[in-house]
Amino acid sequence: MRLVLLGPPGAGKGTQATRRVAHLRIPQLSTGDMLREAAAARSPAGLRAAEIMSRGELVPDDVVVAVVSTRIDRSDASLGFILDGFPRTLPQAAALDRELATRGAKLDVVLELKVDEDALLKRIRGRAEEAAMKGESVRSDDNPDAFKTRLDVYRRQTAPVSAYYRSRGLLKTVDGLEPIDVVTANIASALAPCFSHQGEAAGR
Repeated sequence: MRLVLLGPPGAGKGTQATRRVAHLRIPQLSTGDMLREAAAARSPAGLRAAEIMSRGELVPDDVVVAVVSTRIDRSDASLGFILDGFPRTLPQAAALDRELATRGAKLDVVLELKVDEDALLKRIRGRAEEAAMKGESVRSDDNPDAFKTRLDVYRRQTAPVSAYYRSRGLLKTVDGLEPIDVVTANIASALAPCFSHQGEAAGR
């Protein structure tokens, strides 16, 4: 199964991706991890990414796409993968389609964890206040103002990506603010038809 997992920061993508990895036995491919691995391996795209990241700048689409393309060619991704954090933009989504097409492959499903942003911000503020009451430092991810900015960026960049996949009949959505186990069960239900379609295709 080739799965893209979309969702804003704080929606629980990492937790749910880990559970899908254990169930499907395919790798979770995180953009950040792939960029760091490519840099450590000193591949041409990795070296360029490392240089750009060292300046605190965003890695351009062509570099990210090159790193992702190299990663999905590794043997552990031969039966599928879960892309977490990619694609973030419409150009990245189109580039991913082209890369897969050159390999005679395509995405099976795009799963988006939907959240109510006000409820998510309330959750983040609660975590920050709880940490402060305990005398603990507030995680940078839990700074409400910074978090709201990240949500705004996600909404601007990724809403068109969701619409792109919806128009192609690939998008499925699950409420990301339900309890973790409920989200896991709902994801399994959302993905179940994909497995039946794959079985039908294999039988033909």
